[in-house]
Amino acid sequence: MFERRLYIYIDWALLAAIVLLSVIGLVMIFSATYDPTTDQVGTQFSRQLWALAIGLVALAVCLTIDYRVLADNSLLFYGILIALLTYTLVFGEEVGGAKRWIGLGPVNLQPSEFARIVMALVLATFYAQSQSGLRTVSDWVLGGVFVVLPFVLIAREPDLGTAVTLLPACLAIMVFAGLRLRFLAAIAVAAVLIAPVVWAYGLEDYQRTRIASFVEPEQDPRGAGYQQIQARITVGSGGLTGRGFLQGTQSQYNFLPVAHNDFIFSVLAEEQGFLGVLFTLGLYLFVILRSLDAARVAKDRTGTYLVVGIMAGFAFQAIYNVTMSAGLVPVKGLTLPLISYGGSSIIATLMGFGLILNVRMRRFTN
Repeated sequence: MFERRLYIYIDWALLAAIVLLSVIGLVMIFSATYDPTTDQVGTQFSRQLWALAIGLVALAVCLTIDYRVLADNSLLFYGILIALLTYTLVFGEEVGGAKRWIGLGPVNLQPSEFARIVMALVLATFYAQSQSGLRTVSDWVLGGVFVVLPFVLIAREPDLGTAVTLLPACLAIMVFAGLRLRFLAAIAVAAVLIAPVVWAYGLEDYQRTRIASFVEPEQDPRGAGYQQIQARITVGSGGLTGRGFLQGTQSQYNFLPVAHNDFIFSVLAEEQGFLGVLFTLGLYLFVILRSLDAARVAKDRTGTYLVVGIMAGFAFQAIYNVTMSAGLVPVKGLTLPLISYGGSSIIATLMGFGLILNVRMRRFTN
C-alpha cells in the first residue's frame, strides 16, 4: 500500500499535464455538444465530468497499490477481462450494429478499453520472469497467444480500431524484452502477404468502404467520404488563432459527425487554431517523453516493460486520431485519449497513468 515516505517521489509535473489534457477535453466536449439554438449543452459533458472524477480515483488506487502486487495477479485480471469480453459479445447492449458495452443502469461499461492495461501487465510480468533475459521461440509465441484471444473478441464486437491498439503495446514490450528485428521483419512480410485475405474475408463492408473513401473521399462526398472531407474543412478553418470558444461552425451546426468523440481534435483545431493545436500536441509530447523516462528509471524490468506497453498503446492512439482528423489515414473509431468523450476510455487511460506514476514513485523501494 501507499507509504507516506514515497509522497515526495510522485511525478507532479506528469500528473499536472494529464489533468490539464483532461480539462481541455472537458472544454472541447462542452463546445462540441453545445446547441446555440437552445443555449443548452449535451449530457455528454456531465457524463464525462463524472467519468473524469471516477478516473482520478482509479488513478489514485493504481498509484497506491504496489505495481508488483498487481503484476503478480495479472493472470487473474486477464481472466476477468476475457470473461467480460465474452459476456459483452453474448449479452452486451447493441448500438449501431455493434456489441461493445455492458449496461450498468444509467451508464455503460466498455471492457475493451481496459484490455491494453491488462495486456501490458500480463506481458510485462511474463517477459520479466526470465533471469537470463534469453528468449526462445515458444516465449514469443506464448506472448502472442496472450494477445490473440482478446484481439479476436474485441474485433468480433466489431471494434477493430480498439483491437489494433493492442498490437503496439505487445510489440513494444517484446522489443524491449529482446525480440530481434528479423522477427519483426518476418511479421511485417507475413502481414503484407495475408493483407489480400484480410481484405476479402477479415473486414466488414463498412471497413472496406472507409479505406476506399480515404483514398478518394470526393467520389462519395455525401456518403462514405463525408466525414473525411468535413474533418479536413474543420481543421483548416481554424487558421492561426482559431474562431474562438463556442464559435466553431462545423461542430455546433452538426456539419462534422460525432464531433465530441472521434473528431474532437478537429473541434480543437477550428476553435483554438494552430497555436491551440501546438500547445495541446506539446502536452502530449511531454506526457509521452516523461512517461518513457519513468520506464528508464524503473527499479526492475517489470516496471520498464509495463510503462513501455501502456505508453505504446497511448501514443499510437493519439497519433492515429490526430492524423485521421487531418485526413492522413483512414477514418477509424479511435478516440483521442484524455480529450475525446468516453467514460470507459478516460477511466482506463487514467488507470494506466496511475501505474506509470506508480513505477516512477517506487524506483527507490526494495
